[in-house]
Amino acid sequence: MTHKNPQTREWQTLSSDHHLAPFSDFKQLKEKGPRIITHAKGVYLWDSEGNQILDGMAGLWCVAIGYGRDELAEAASKQMRELPYYNLFFQTAHPPVLELSKAIADIAPEGMNHVFFTGSGSEGNDTMLRMVRHYWAIKGQPNKKTIISRVNGYHGSTVAGASLGGMTYMHEQGDLPIPGIVHIPQPYWFGEGGDMSPEEFGIWAANQLEEKILELGVDNVGAFIAEPIQGAGGVIVPPDSYWPRIKEILAKYDILFVADEVICGFGRTGEWFGSDFYDLKPDMMTIAKGLTSGYIPMGGLIVRDEVVAVLNEGGDFNHGFTYSGHPVAAAVALENIRIMRDEKIIQRAHEKAAPYLQKRLRELSDHPLVGEVRGVGLLGAIELVKDKATRARYEGRGVGMICRQFCFDNGLIMRAVGDTMIIAPPLVISEAEIDELVAKARKCLDLTLSVLQN
Repeated sequence: MTHKNPQTREWQTLSSDHHLAPFSDFKQLKEKGPRIITHAKGVYLWDSEGNQILDGMAGLWCVAIGYGRDELAEAASKQMRELPYYNLFFQTAHPPVLELSKAIADIAPEGMNHVFFTGSGSEGNDTMLRMVRHYWAIKGQPNKKTIISRVNGYHGSTVAGASLGGMTYMHEQGDLPIPGIVHIPQPYWFGEGGDMSPEEFGIWAANQLEEKILELGVDNVGAFIAEPIQGAGGVIVPPDSYWPRIKEILAKYDILFVADEVICGFGRTGEWFGSDFYDLKPDMMTIAKGLTSGYIPMGGLIVRDEVVAVLNEGGDFNHGFTYSGHPVAAAVALENIRIMRDEKIIQRAHEKAAPYLQKRLRELSDHPLVGEVRGVGLLGAIELVKDKATRARYEGRGVGMICRQFCFDNGLIMRAVGDTMIIAPPLVISEAEIDELVAKARKCLDLTLSVLQN
């Protein structure tokens, strides 16, 4: 492939010679070379060849307030000059992390007033696993260790995070999942609902939680973890019957509920958290991504007051990270939350951008290749099928990857999960930019269909 910019080849050579990329086929990437992203502004990226790309995935679901906000750079710079680093070990703290803890408590669901900080969502879920088991040990029930998760859920890629997740292709590498983690079916009606109505399937999928609790014995189950909407699994929006039934089951049994809010949190659903959207009452919430709009790494675990009261009686919690509550990350997160509040970014997303995006996306339902369009807030999924009536796929054709490549080549980042195309643009996307996104998506669907028909 020829390049307009000779530096592109230089950077690709550096990648080939020295860089191991996440979730990549190293040999394939070495042969092809990565696309080199050089700068960004608003909802757009530019690569080293000068191509402008609409970022329909907000980076990795995280750039909530858009690219190029100088306020976040200034917050980082100011904090670096004042206190670039100090740890939170040895009975020590610093102002940014304490102020951020209060700011998060102010927007979290009622009764969730404490935060344990990490460097990522994966670390947040590792923390959750250890905290859940520590909690039950303090209460004199050390056998309550097993954590129930969902098939095709995503909770990170560390050993514990990947085990908690239900991605079989991840489990196949590294002898996962680790003991003490089990999985129940996901509420994916379009892909797995068969002849059931969405409502019937939602109840069936929720009931799998109760069946698993009874199978394992409630005295052995510590927690249930779930994303309000499964993100990396394909923007799987549960049927309306699902979460009300799950809440009934959780109220019946003595286990903790953990909402993984790494993707849904900080405005993605049009509310501060997915737990607000579905009126969930989690005991713990994992956070990351939108916490800093992706400008700097940070994650955490928000913990309900009643859980903290038990932890307070347990002595040392022997867990933490060098960068827990890093002062620069905390300063950036504080400024990010301030911007979201002062500029009413989530309110605007809820009232304008999200309804408009969902309306425009659903217009793609008439495309011959589209079996379903679904979404909530600024999350969306487009199911690519061979037969709309039966929901049958183009088996073995790699339709999603074909469509993704057309998107890349036509100035749009839209992610493929199997044969499901998913989007999660920055919350600040305008109506005109939504129009551009949908127009480019339709063009790429047309191009994909033309390949399949030849």
